[in-house]
Amino acid sequence: MYAIKSIARVAKLSSLLLATALFCTKSFAQQGRQIQDFDKGWRFNLGDVATGETSETNDSQWRSLNLPHDWSIEGKFSKDNPASPEGGALPGGIGWYRKTFTVPAGSKDKQTYIEFDGVYQKSTVWINGHLLGYRPNGYISFRYDLTPYLKYGSTNLVAVKVDNSVQPNSRWYSGSGIYRNVRLVTTAKTAIDQWGTYVTTPQVTDASATVDLKVKIKNNATGNNALSIKTSIYDAAGKVVANGGSLPSKEQLNDTSFTVASSFTVKSPKLWSVDNPYLYKIVTEVLDGKAIIDNYTTTLGIRYFNFDADKGFSLNGKPMKILGVCDHHDLGSLGAAVNVRALERQLQMLKDMGCNGIRTSHNPPAPELLDLCDKMGFIVMDEAFDCWEWKKATYDYHLFFKEWHKRDLEDQLLRDRNHPSIMIWSIGNEIPQQADTSALRIAPELAAIVHSLDKTRPITTANDRPDTSNKIVKSGAIDLIGYNYHQYDYAKFHDRYPGKKFIATETTSGLETRGYYEMPSDSIRVWPESYDKPFVREGNNVSAYDNTRPPWGSTHEMTWKVMKKYDFLSGMFIWTGFDYLGEPTPYSWPSRSSYFGIIDLAGFPKDVYYMYQSEWTDKPVLHIFPHWNWTPGKMVDIWAYYNNADEVELFLNGKSLGVKKKTGDDLHIMWRVKYEPGNLKAISRKNGKVVLTREVKTAGEPAKIQLIADRKAIKADGKDLSFITVKILDKDGNVVPDADNLVDFKVNGEAFIASVDNGDPVSHEPFKVNYRKAFHGLALAIVQANEKAGNITFTATSKGLQTSTLVLTSK
Repeated sequence: MYAIKSIARVAKLSSLLLATALFCTKSFAQQGRQIQDFDKGWRFNLGDVATGETSETNDSQWRSLNLPHDWSIEGKFSKDNPASPEGGALPGGIGWYRKTFTVPAGSKDKQTYIEFDGVYQKSTVWINGHLLGYRPNGYISFRYDLTPYLKYGSTNLVAVKVDNSVQPNSRWYSGSGIYRNVRLVTTAKTAIDQWGTYVTTPQVTDASATVDLKVKIKNNATGNNALSIKTSIYDAAGKVVANGGSLPSKEQLNDTSFTVASSFTVKSPKLWSVDNPYLYKIVTEVLDGKAIIDNYTTTLGIRYFNFDADKGFSLNGKPMKILGVCDHHDLGSLGAAVNVRALERQLQMLKDMGCNGIRTSHNPPAPELLDLCDKMGFIVMDEAFDCWEWKKATYDYHLFFKEWHKRDLEDQLLRDRNHPSIMIWSIGNEIPQQADTSALRIAPELAAIVHSLDKTRPITTANDRPDTSNKIVKSGAIDLIGYNYHQYDYAKFHDRYPGKKFIATETTSGLETRGYYEMPSDSIRVWPESYDKPFVREGNNVSAYDNTRPPWGSTHEMTWKVMKKYDFLSGMFIWTGFDYLGEPTPYSWPSRSSYFGIIDLAGFPKDVYYMYQSEWTDKPVLHIFPHWNWTPGKMVDIWAYYNNADEVELFLNGKSLGVKKKTGDDLHIMWRVKYEPGNLKAISRKNGKVVLTREVKTAGEPAKIQLIADRKAIKADGKDLSFITVKILDKDGNVVPDADNLVDFKVNGEAFIASVDNGDPVSHEPFKVNYRKAFHGLALAIVQANEKAGNITFTATSKGLQTSTLVLTSK
């Protein structure tokens, strides 16, 4: 059993977020540290600048923008872009970012750092012309000490060069730029280090939990003889449930950095779980005498978990399966630029489906994603690398692995190890060296790095060659043996690996286009025939019946039927929760985004979403499809996903087409029906009583637009979003399933259109515009708030259709 029965996330270290480039002038001793949102007021130039780091360079004509920013998503799709359709068919290049800011003269006796959550890729940072450093990894978080180079009381210039010009360097859409958040952090000369706390709870019972805390102090001062550390643990209601203090030794006070350990007892702890993700808060203060010179907040979740070779996974002693998905980091039409609300919306949709797990494929995620997983109750597999020393793409991370893997992996571990949601570390995905003896050297080295910083979670690799010749497995470095696909081998896992523990690190790869259907539905298609053979087919569509897979994968039903059968199968991570930009299997150009998602790129569920909801939740489900607009006389397959019922009866224009029941391991039922226009109605029953009724009607010609906002009230913070679903309806209010009307959008008030989409993986319409064609009757507009409160009027118009208007409020 993994003894850490809690982990915590080093949260935003203080609630203080400043909106200007000037530091707060309040007493430093009262505030502890200061954290400044450094996202606003940057200048950007797309293209190289020979002296972009110097103050002599005139940037007055550069574009003004706020971070996070992804310049690739603003570009045009082209098969000639070096990223290729695999990388999203969008442009890369070189970009420069610059920002000026002022530091008060009174800050001379403090430490000032700049923190980047992620820059894609090959970032170089200067302050006042002084080179601070270079990081090639586009997914890693890092910081630089500005203190020695600042001009106090006058203007400073920070410059960042981002080089994403050498491509292909990714197998999926990466985005380009400073696409995650940036902060300026000011502390006393002696303060808690970056990612400087480490929390474990080695003993947990219903009566009490032991909380062990290590605090690393960065000491840039002398004569701190009165230094002490004070820590308090608060419950969710703000009540102190444990506290205490500790003193560094005299020897430690002479060191430039030292660690202080302490232990606490929380009585009658409330345990973190996927259904009740209860969080505590640890507040640690550094005092010089009675004065607070630093404070630091760590979020704590108390839980324990276990992976068992025979019984699978358990959380807090309760057996359960990890029902997870893999996702890449892009946010659809918003690109790679991180946005908390967009991440939250994705997680809410997955949670509603019954999902309880996220794999951060195939790189360290944005810290905001992990914060949300802590708060919302997801089990996370935190993944580090897509390759080691051997390449997958010509210019990918293999070029930097030897020099940078230790630093990058350590930084990932230090940043992420306190999250209660993280329960698995993955040190690699489908590593080409699985078959090479070099894995016997590299895998143990990576595992040793992980264990040096966290021994509380198992290590895995996602193996597409999970047989006994796999050198990573042979090295003994991994605790969980991860299978990518190979679902037919699950049942014989213990024959192959006696006594070992199993996790399905990546599964399925079912293919669907939302809203598109071909008959017959009851035969399995393998597209492409082989991964190395081009696949060409007019229209680049895939039927949304769950009956198409690539040669290495399976349909959704195939893998889930096996997974649910055996207790020792601890869980699965489906490829993928959402469609993503790039990797348009089974096609290539003109496709530019994936078909793998259970939910499409715009966030509209495909039909298979409801299969999982019927299996993974207790909420009543009855979902019938497809639409009911066909050529008269055509034989149409009607599928139904349902639960909490014994049977479903289908009616066409009031006439019963019979009762169907799932038998054996069936996950859906089907009727083959001769089409005639009208009304399809399904009724599910349990013990003869109606549970749910669903109807699908033949739609007429497009007549009007319906607008549905996921939230009508948003925050006037410059970042919050409202996702507006645009439906093309007939005169009776039915969605027109083949509608592709061009819709124009207009916003009045304190907001703007952040992006538009429709979920079509073949569309080459730009995302950063105020129009979009519908795709199978649906489109999406994303409205982003300004910083001023007020009403927002959103209007959608289309030639020949009734206009629709929606009023939002920003507060």
